Amino acid sequence: MTPHLPLALGAMNYVEIIRDASLIELAVLLLLMGVSVASWALIAMKASQLAKARAQSLTFLDTFWKASRLEAIYQSAQKLDGSPLSKVFCAGYEELTKLAQTKEGGNEGALAERLGGIENVERALHRAATAQITELENRVSFLGTVGSASPFVGLFGTVIGILSAFNQIAEQGNATLATVAAPVGNALFATAAGLFAAIPAVVAYNSFVSRIKVFDTEMSNFSADFLNIIKRHFFR
Repeated sequence: MTPHLPLALGAMNYVEIIRDASLIELAVLLLLMGVSVASWALIAMKASQLAKARAQSLTFLDTFWKASRLEAIYQSAQKLDGSPLSKVFCAGYEELTKLAQTKEGGNEGALAERLGGIENVERALHRAATAQITELENRVSFLGTVGSASPFVGLFGTVIGILSAFNQIAEQGNATLATVAAPVGNALFATAAGLFAAIPAVVAYNSFVSRIKVFDTEMSNFSADFLNIIKRHFFR
């Protein structure tokens, strides 16, 4: 027995739906199509960015824990421009280098600056981590907006389509099932379009937010480990 859903989808005349749609319905369908295309493009871009960040972060952590010199780690980290952890390390290392240069000066003013040196490094790490989170979250909120608003936009198009269909039926004076089913079914297509745009956006939004939170935790843990290393070797 053939399933009913494929038959229903196959029986739909999409050309007729567009031809019979009002200007408002067409605007709704075009809007939903536009945000759906934009959502898929953003999903592909963000998925690639996060995958690159994950792969390069694993490479950086492997280098960080195996290397014995911070300078060598810094040179490797500069090549891993997609890793949030490598950028956090670079910010901390550059601040540490400034403090080391001050320490070589050996004057009283430099000594006073060294007393707050660890706080300077900590602030540099925090600023870099915040900047990386902001970069990772860039445009992700668009997916949340699409996921929450698209069903209502589609429902608005459906309501307009049903009202238009009922007006046409009233003018014709014929309210049989054959005359009601087609225009109402065509109007419901807008709701389906809204769900088609919303569901991938919601799934991608939740996935990206979860993965970004993992990066946030990893950067916090790495900053704490890096600060401990600095305290043991440079601020004794």
